[in-house]
Amino acid sequence: MTNKKALFTLSCRAVGGAVGPPVDCSVTAEQAVSLWARHFQQHGISEPLLSSQYIIAHVLGKKTLNCVERSHLRDSLTDQQRENVWKLCTKRLTRMPLQYVIEEWDFRDLTLKMRPPVFIPRPETEELVSLVLEDLQTEWRGRTWPALKCLEVGCGTGAISLSLLHSVPQLKAIALDQSQEAVFLTKENSRRLGLQGRLEVHHLDIIKDADLMVRDCSAAVDVLVSNPPYLFTEDMESLQEEIVRFEDHSALDGGSDGMRVISQILTLAPKLLTKDGRVYLEVDPRHPALLKHLVEQRKLGLQYLETRYDFTNRPRFCILQRR
Repeated sequence: MTNKKALFTLSCRAVGGAVGPPVDCSVTAEQAVSLWARHFQQHGISEPLLSSQYIIAHVLGKKTLNCVERSHLRDSLTDQQRENVWKLCTKRLTRMPLQYVIEEWDFRDLTLKMRPPVFIPRPETEELVSLVLEDLQTEWRGRTWPALKCLEVGCGTGAISLSLLHSVPQLKAIALDQSQEAVFLTKENSRRLGLQGRLEVHHLDIIKDADLMVRDCSAAVDVLVSNPPYLFTEDMESLQEEIVRFEDHSALDGGSDGMRVISQILTLAPKLLTKDGRVYLEVDPRHPALLKHLVEQRKLGLQYLETRYDFTNRPRFCILQRR
C-alpha cells in the first residue's frame, strides 16, 4: 500500500467525512495538498485545490505555496504541522469559508483578521475603495487634507475604512456597524495595523440610531462610503451553503427590494455631509436605476452623479453628491 493510501486508511472517519490526524505516518506538504484537494472534491467543497493550498501554506507560515521553497514542499510535515493541517482542513469540510478557517485574508494591500459571523469583504469592495481613492486624488485635491473625514456605514472587518486610512495618511474616519462582533473585529484590525488613532468605531444601527448619528456627525463628513446589505430577501435562498451557515445574514439581506439600509443612508446623507460631500455605495446591479429615481422623486438634497461598473461589467457602484 502506498504512503498516500495508507494515510487515508489511517485517518478517515465514517461520520460526515470528518478526518482525524494520521498516527505514525509521515506526509509531505506536497502530499497533503494533493490528498486534501481530492478529499475536498469528493465532499463537494468549492475550490478544493485552492482551499488545500491556502490552508497548508498558512500552516507553513506563508501566504501561498508559491512563497514556500520548492524543496521544502517535499519535506515531511512536523507532528504539530500535520495536526494543524488536519484540524483546519476538517473545519473546511464543514463548509466554513476559507477566510474563517485560516482567520485572515488580504484586502488590497492589507491583511485583515477574519472571524465568523462578520461579513467577509469581496473583490468588488476593493473596487469601491479604488473608486473613492481615485476621487480623493482628483476632486478633493484642493481641499485641506487634515480636515477631511470619512464615514463608513456597515464596517464589518473594517476593510474599507482601514484601506482608505492606510492610503491617505491625513484622512480620519468613523466606522459604524449594528453588529457588536463587527465593531470588535474592526477595532482589532485597526490596532494590528496601527491605525486606531485615526479611526472611531461605534456600535450603531443606522436605522434605530439615526438621531444619534445626525447629532454627532451633522455636516461633518466629506465622504460617506458603504457596502450595505443589498441582497433582495428572495435571493437569500440561493446563496452558497458557506454563506448561509456562517456569515451574518443581517449584513446581506437588504429587505424585499434590497433597499432597506440604502434608503436610510440616502435620507441621512444630506444631514451628515459637508457641502459637496459625496456618497459612494456598492449595490445590486438592479439598484442604480432605483436609486436615481428615489433621489429625484423624494428631493433628498442629493444629486445622482454616476454609475460605475465592476470587473464583471455589471452596474455595481453609485456616486451621489450633496446639493
